[in-house]
Amino acid sequence: MRDYQLAGLNWLIRLYENGINGILADEMGLGKTLQTISLLGYLHEFRGITGPHMVVAPKSTLGNWMKEIQRFCPVLRAVKFLGNPEERNHIRENLLAPGKFDVCVTSFEMAIKEKTALRRFSWRYIIIDEAHRIKNENSLLSKTMRLFSTNYRLLITGTPLQNNLHELWSLLNFLLPEIFSSAETFDEWFQISGENDQHEVVQQLHKVLRPFLLRRLKSDVEKGLPPKKETILKVGMSEMQKQYYRALLQKDLEVINAGGERKRLLNIAMQLRKCCNHPYLFQGAEPGPPYTTGDHLIENAGKMVLLDKLLPKLKARDSRVLIFSQMTRLLDILEDYLMYRGYQYCRIDGNTGGDDRDASIEAFNKPGSEKFIFLLSTRAGGLGINLATADIVVLYDSDWNPQVDLQAQDRAHRIGQKKEVQVFRFCTEVLIYIWKWKGSSIFYLYLTENIACSILLRKK
Repeated sequence: MRDYQLAGLNWLIRLYENGINGILADEMGLGKTLQTISLLGYLHEFRGITGPHMVVAPKSTLGNWMKEIQRFCPVLRAVKFLGNPEERNHIRENLLAPGKFDVCVTSFEMAIKEKTALRRFSWRYIIIDEAHRIKNENSLLSKTMRLFSTNYRLLITGTPLQNNLHELWSLLNFLLPEIFSSAETFDEWFQISGENDQHEVVQQLHKVLRPFLLRRLKSDVEKGLPPKKETILKVGMSEMQKQYYRALLQKDLEVINAGGERKRLLNIAMQLRKCCNHPYLFQGAEPGPPYTTGDHLIENAGKMVLLDKLLPKLKARDSRVLIFSQMTRLLDILEDYLMYRGYQYCRIDGNTGGDDRDASIEAFNKPGSEKFIFLLSTRAGGLGINLATADIVVLYDSDWNPQVDLQAQDRAHRIGQKKEVQVFRFCTEVLIYIWKWKGSSIFYLYLTENIACSILLRKK
């Protein structure tokens, strides 16, 4: 363990000795999983406390949790509580029984589905990975986690505060409901009345959080980690994209519904983002039937043209690439493109099963792997996965929440990375025509896709 990880372990031990719940909020990629497993190992080896403990984490990270427990603390008997109803029934009857396990590792969805079975235990520690998932105290997950009986609670998150102070209160209320009982009182404590008070509010926050929260940044503690550099690559539209973009702005349903399926434009901003990514996301846009993969797949989308120019150069210099997108259907298009160009790849999205996820990650990370590209859904594949064998991250489209993109980048920029990580963020330049109705002027406004969408949302 590195020095700061040992310091984190000692901090967790002090919390335990003082009977306090806490938040381990180190920046993503600094080994929060290892520090947590070390705490459970300390309790087992030095205190004789074998649990039971429960780890609740995103489905995509369960395999990594099991591997890390086996690697760093094999004395802990860990059970992965996941699967179809028959598999879960087998685990409940044969493995998840008092005295037969030390740690139960399960997903958010399983914690909700199997809450009756999990409530039978009095847990020593309940550990929630990616704990910003319970930032809404009224969510089903947050309400379910409050039902379980436990001595201690530990939250793990690389992004403890994303949008506002109320989310932070929700996390603190989960940890210490007696102290942080009222959201209104918490908001009054840290109300900012003017710019001059902001510094004072931040200082107050630090004082309140110091006993419960530990956060270190890579730049402060991991000096040996290679740097990360982000580059925004702007690209124009293809003729087909311009046609669809113009039709969307004019709400020309004849063009949009060319595929035969009648659709209303309920979310114009989302439709415009689809157009910026690839026009084949609209039914009927792709030529056919018969549908054939060819250069048209590349030429009809500006971002694909850019990607097609970028990948051969990255392969020539022996780099390995992660490509993130919000849209699963776009991953299908990218998959067709990679097969067309003959690139070897892996893929993870929200529909990928747990075993397939683990197999894909292992195939990509193994020494001498021939897998050049990893396609990932930003939401389903951006959490807790270690892909430090890649040194290039391509954000094909940006997420609405910038923290999600940071999560995605840190799949590569983490402990174990030996090269400088380059992040390429693709952005479509949009030409918007603004006609002056009572005059003769036409204004041409060049915008990027996100700015154009935000202007339309504000107008709406």
